[in-house]
Amino acid sequence: MARALKVPKIPLPSPKIPRLPNTNEPYEDVFEEMTLGEHLNELRSRIVKSCMAIGVAFIGGVILATPLLHLIVKQANADIEGGFDIRSPTDPISIYFKIALYIAIGFATPVLLWQIIGFLAPGLTRKEKRLLFTSLPFVSLLFVGGVAYAFFFAAPRAFDFLSSFQAGSFQWQPDGPEVISFYLTLMIGLGIAFELPAAMFVIAKLNIVSAKKMSEYRRYAFVAVLIAAAVITPSTDPINMAIVAVPLYILYELGLILGRVFAKSGVKPAAGS
Repeated sequence: MARALKVPKIPLPSPKIPRLPNTNEPYEDVFEEMTLGEHLNELRSRIVKSCMAIGVAFIGGVILATPLLHLIVKQANADIEGGFDIRSPTDPISIYFKIALYIAIGFATPVLLWQIIGFLAPGLTRKEKRLLFTSLPFVSLLFVGGVAYAFFFAAPRAFDFLSSFQAGSFQWQPDGPEVISFYLTLMIGLGIAFELPAAMFVIAKLNIVSAKKMSEYRRYAFVAVLIAAAVITPSTDPINMAIVAVPLYILYELGLILGRVFAKSGVKPAAGS
């Protein structure tokens, strides 16, 4: 009678799940020392590259300046009177090229950020670099979101309210340079203000102030949001202040959530530091 063959059991290696490197392990950051002249040469090189990027993007800005200007005229309700009012004969061309320059800076922003990071990165520790590169995409998206909110929602709603306020007593014919300054102030202000969740996350991650502690200051945060809305909003009416203040307070609550969920442990200092 034939016997059953026994197949020898060969131990198989257990699969290992790849993990991110542990940044809390003891290590020593090595910084390359540079002379003052080398720092200045690198700074000059990065400034030249940034200017070249803006110059190339300025071509696209010149092309898009006209349709964007027409859109601003429509959003400001100035198309009813035939366009913006001007004070100087050079206002039309100066406003046109100013808008083209703003568009060019917007297009060149990724290159500008890369040059700034490249200049600062050699002086950062490994943990600081990791935190910087991790938060950079979210910082960029939040800034773009703030600018888009200002241009497509906040500014048109503000002009709708302002142009209809006491319409029988005033003739609505806004000044061109003032309208462009209104847009620029609102877009830059909201773009920076929308960075609030990222700033709160970094503060909690670095163990400067915990998310739990920040949540205890809600009433003070609400007052700070109102003050920021009053500074960002070119007008002082409560309607436009609310358009700015409401999303800022929502972003504050979002920052608390990010701090509680993703920054619980924080960044631990290196051993021996």
